[in-house]
Amino acid sequence: MGLLVAVTVLATLASRIEVPYPILLVLGGLVLGFLPGLPRVELPPELVFLIFLPPLLYVAAIFTSWRDFRANLRPISLLSIGLVIFTTCAVAAVAHATIEGLTWSAAFALGAIVSPTDAIAATTVAQRLGVPRA
Repeated sequence: MGLLVAVTVLATLASRIEVPYPILLVLGGLVLGFLPGLPRVELPPELVFLIFLPPLLYVAAIFTSWRDFRANLRPISLLSIGLVIFTTCAVAAVAHATIEGLTWSAAFALGAIVSPTDAIAATTVAQRLGVPRA
């Protein structure tokens, strides 16, 4: 219940200070992660993939303008492929350099885990920037 309240407060704050809410949610999550004494919350990945992720992706897909998508296919492809590859390599290099004993394969696995783009965050940022829907 506390996490739900925190998300609500951060989303409301984001709209008031005109910042895309995913940015504040990430920062809020970082702050909550470092607070001592909070209970550890663990969700099984199956639950997230089955219950939470499909509705979020469905809503993002419904509000996608296919005309704009086709018109911006090159930059979208560069970001969705090129940026993910670059982020994977950058995270792998930093992780390998800073975490003692981390193999390159494990560093690239970590980079691959954290590098995928977030459709919901991208949609929200695009809406806040006034990118036309149709």
